[in-house]
Amino acid sequence: MRWQDGRESENVEDRRGTPGSGGFRTGGIGIPIGRGGIGIGGLAVIVVVSLLLGINPLDLLQGTAPQDQARYEQSDAPRGGGDDELKRFVSVVLADTEDTWAAQFQQIGRTYQDPALVLFSGTVDSGCGFAQAAMGPFYCPQDLKVYIDLSFYRDLRDRFRAPGDFAQAYVIAHEVGHHVQNLLGISDRVQQAQRQAGSQAEANGLSVRLELQADCFAGLWANHANRERQIIEPGDVEEALMAASAIGDDRLQRQSRGAVTPDSFTHGSSAQRVQWFRTGLERGELNACDTFRAERL
Repeated sequence: MRWQDGRESENVEDRRGTPGSGGFRTGGIGIPIGRGGIGIGGLAVIVVVSLLLGINPLDLLQGTAPQDQARYEQSDAPRGGGDDELKRFVSVVLADTEDTWAAQFQQIGRTYQDPALVLFSGTVDSGCGFAQAAMGPFYCPQDLKVYIDLSFYRDLRDRFRAPGDFAQAYVIAHEVGHHVQNLLGISDRVQQAQRQAGSQAEANGLSVRLELQADCFAGLWANHANRERQIIEPGDVEEALMAASAIGDDRLQRQSRGAVTPDSFTHGSSAQRVQWFRTGLERGELNACDTFRAERL
């Protein structure tokens, strides 16, 4: 991925090594619950936050995240050197999403509000509550911020076998996709629909559509970033598709439980995640990412 000459975002907060970011503990997390059910903060932390690690949302609510997922060590990368390089990479990718979405919002007569991206180590206090690195990167709509422990990228490479800088960029672009959904009011509509859902399976299905749309938005970003700045190199698309496939609900459930339960999916299958990222990448249009009107996912 050609990113080295890109501008760096001014919206990165480095909280590594500060109180509330470090001293990682295993176990559950206090999750904000909205009136009448899971609020958008809870949705972000329970559904969106569990992105990439396959943690059962009910486990997070009950404070019983599996131990193999909770043993997420604080980053052992040295401060400075490669760590600073990774921070710069994240800043450049975030800036690139800012440019892409500012232009997209201008086309529909809206003004894009940049999110902040918070780097933390181990634990962090967010607007959606106290979070742990074991939960993976997440977006909090309460404070309009994306949170990521950079040691997650090691897990993406080693555990999920999805290495590469474009795979790492996909993670950021997906979370920014949730920010876009928040600004457009999509997340609020999903929350309301979930409250009115007739079953848990129906509510889960809405979460799947929300996640797949964020994957499509990540692909849309890649389309426009490459069109404007030629960032994609040979092999980059395959890296992102590998990451999307590695974190499908079916694959994660099969690995952790040995069985697949489609009604419990909250993010979509590997094939669905690949399909919708590819749709955004190939089409590059907001309307192409309307997963809520799609008859088949």
